[in-house]
Amino acid sequence: MTIEAEDTPQQMADGPQAPENPVIRPGRSLRWSWVWLVPLLALAVALSLLASVWVRTGPVITISFASAAGIEAGQTKLRYRDVVVGEVKDVRVAKDRQHVLVDVQLVREGASYITQKDAKFWIVRPRVSLGGVSGLDTLLSGVYLSVDAPIGSPKGDAVTSFEGLANPPEILSGQVGTRFRLVTRSLGSLTVGSRVYYRRIEVGRVVNYEMTPDGRAVNLQIFVEAPYDHYVTSDTRFWDDGGVDVSVSTSGVQVRTSGLSAILNGGVAFAQADESTAYEGKVDSTPAAPGSTYTLFDSRDLALADPDGDPVPIELRFADSVRGLRVGAEVDYHGLAIGKVVDIDLEFDSARKRFYSRIRAEIYPMRFSRAYLDLVASAHGAEGEALLKPLVQHGLRAQLRSASLLTGQQYVALDFFRDLDPAKIQIPGDPDHATGLLIPTVPGDFAQLQQQLSSIVTKLDKMPLESLGRELQGSLGSLHKLLQRLDTQLAPQASQTLESARRSLDRMGAILGPDAPVIADLQDTLKALDGAARGLRLLTDTLQSHPESLLRGPARDRLR
Repeated sequence: MTIEAEDTPQQMADGPQAPENPVIRPGRSLRWSWVWLVPLLALAVALSLLASVWVRTGPVITISFASAAGIEAGQTKLRYRDVVVGEVKDVRVAKDRQHVLVDVQLVREGASYITQKDAKFWIVRPRVSLGGVSGLDTLLSGVYLSVDAPIGSPKGDAVTSFEGLANPPEILSGQVGTRFRLVTRSLGSLTVGSRVYYRRIEVGRVVNYEMTPDGRAVNLQIFVEAPYDHYVTSDTRFWDDGGVDVSVSTSGVQVRTSGLSAILNGGVAFAQADESTAYEGKVDSTPAAPGSTYTLFDSRDLALADPDGDPVPIELRFADSVRGLRVGAEVDYHGLAIGKVVDIDLEFDSARKRFYSRIRAEIYPMRFSRAYLDLVASAHGAEGEALLKPLVQHGLRAQLRSASLLTGQQYVALDFFRDLDPAKIQIPGDPDHATGLLIPTVPGDFAQLQQQLSSIVTKLDKMPLESLGRELQGSLGSLHKLLQRLDTQLAPQASQTLESARRSLDRMGAILGPDAPVIADLQDTLKALDGAARGLRLLTDTLQSHPESLLRGPARDRLR
């Protein structure tokens, strides 16, 4: 309601006067219109969508990759166990231009475990390798990012910057198993992803490898899944199971192959030490501790062989040629390989003013089995000296021998030559022989053959070949004359004698022929003798049965 006072024109002209009774007028009332419902509903929907997005949206993380091939902002997804947990928001080049940065908008549900420090990110693309084919689903959906986060409650502060992996990790969080370390001289055909086999069953894989700090070996990290990791004990032996193993022996050719995957991508196999027939002792069945270190052998035979123990260095000196001897050649003792050659050098002997070959080798005394242990127990001194010193005193020597006449390869043989004078072995410590125990040597087979041929040639040079040749020529002349005399003088007489002998034989043949009278008379005589023999046999039988007939006569005569 509004109260107003009205002034007339006369009052306004005459000046201010006292107000009269005010005029009261009713005010305008507010009216509701249904048009206002539309913006109110739109505002409510917008607020609900904003709240929903705020509730579902998580933090933005940044991932560094070497390349962003296939990644597009607004399209590439981030997946965790094939569930979308984020989307690429932006892709840009880093300031150092060595890598790219990918910003990913996470959903709030996965932000708690994705932002952990140990989370791993990688790009899933189609991959074709010797180990297999993966990521074929990206041919239709396009590449995407994948993440692996640790299992369990989040620990520590959230992390928003990560470094992406070039390849997918071989072990995902939650996989149960044990890691072990293998040491090998060469990686060979093994790589990350190579399978680990136990009795031809795939039980794990190679997850990483790196060079040792000194650069002399390679460390491999393998992961053996549960429950197969319980079969790895302190007595377990590992070997490289990739490729084809061909061995030739007197029993024939033996070919041992692995699976196709192991041949193409390499593989590692393991077994217990007691699977070897030569193993003596009891195997420890206690599972090995995580991170245990093992030696990776080149083959199954080497892995299951008896341990060689620490090698003993020896030194050999040969005056003859070492052509055909190579580093790695066997050191043989009565057919048993007890070591190998590790170095071949040419040295100069200043006292004798001549060159000689200096061979350094390593032998493994444990290959002598119990005999070596008995020698060590009964001797005083180093183990190498305890083994070699008594053997050298009894005639042990080193000799180069031919391993193959076809290829000319040689090896070092240790054998006894008892007809030689005993020689003392020199112990390491002498400045001249500080590399190992010095074993006396004897000339090799070829050297001895060469010496024998040289001796024969020397003796031939000393022989008076010219005078012998002249005498031989004279003797041949005399023999020629003798043969001519025999041909001219004795040949006619010999022909006559032979003719007379032939005629005599013809006469003898006529006399002794089947139709000759002498042969017929002889046959009649033999028949008569046969009849007489039968009569005599009958008389003898009669006298044996009736001896009285000799006095009285036959029974038929008495009846008359």
